[in-house]
Amino acid sequence: MGLTYASFNKIPNEEMVDQIVALHTTVFGESDDLPGRMSEKPNLRIDVAIDDEKLVGYKIGYALNREQFYSWLGGVDPGYRNKGIASELMKQQHEFIRESGYYSVQTKTKNQWRSMLILNIKSGFYIIGTFTDSLGEPKIILEKKLQ
Repeated sequence: MGLTYASFNKIPNEEMVDQIVALHTTVFGESDDLPGRMSEKPNLRIDVAIDDEKLVGYKIGYALNREQFYSWLGGVDPGYRNKGIASELMKQQHEFIRESGYYSVQTKTKNQWRSMLILNIKSGFYIIGTFTDSLGEPKIILEKKLQ
């Protein structure tokens, strides 16, 4: 496994977007017009993990405001899980956020994504609230102070 990591501060080329959409669909079961939704986000940041030329992990975030960054979406190919890829992508995202002057990072997750919830808590996030989304599913809001 020859993993490399790359980062983009805007929407990457079409080939990379196609790979992100394919992996997102594998992880979440649908793409929800991900490229269109990415184009609407302010100060978009995408971190990816690549094995040879295959995308195996991604993490996407954007600015909520001048002080808060939102860690929006991410996933790791099922065949590459439990190898520290999600942790490394998070580490890189948080370094970027801190260096960019944001004071905190926020994310939301569902109880069904337990491995992500546990990683967030182990990485210094605190649960700051919950809500029920438009589909009637409970969501957990987490935040981490960076400065």
